[in-house]
Amino acid sequence: MEIDPSRNMKPSSEEFGTLTSAFGGELRNVTDARLAADGYLRVLARTTPPSAAEHWDDILLVVTELAANTIQYAPGPFELQMRPTTGGVHVMFHDSSTTPPTPRRFRPSQGGGGIGWHLVHALCDQVSVIVRPDGKDIHVFLPW
Repeated sequence: MEIDPSRNMKPSSEEFGTLTSAFGGELRNVTDARLAADGYLRVLARTTPPSAAEHWDDILLVVTELAANTIQYAPGPFELQMRPTTGGVHVMFHDSSTTPPTPRRFRPSQGGGGIGWHLVHALCDQVSVIVRPDGKDIHVFLPW
């Protein structure tokens, strides 16, 4: 943390650059990814507060949904990356599955599920999936 001339503490540029966190792919990693994202947003907010309070919650919800989908549909290790963009936050998940996510019909009478991918698309400004030989990257951009 550097001290600016007015003696206020402010994060250095390294502190709010890119977050990269790797997870083993266990159920508890959904919470771990959310906590990592929340910590990142706390540091980012010191210099660049969100333009609306709900943006913080939206980012955490999207991270939670993407982590949960990764655990359910792409078992194995995954990686979360976050970085600030102009007016927003770029979130990227890499997992080991080469199968792109597809929306499922929400059927509450048949149990949970079916709403996460729809939520991701509703909350994000942009969503893209890049399939690679070793898995896929899901890129989402959210307002901040």
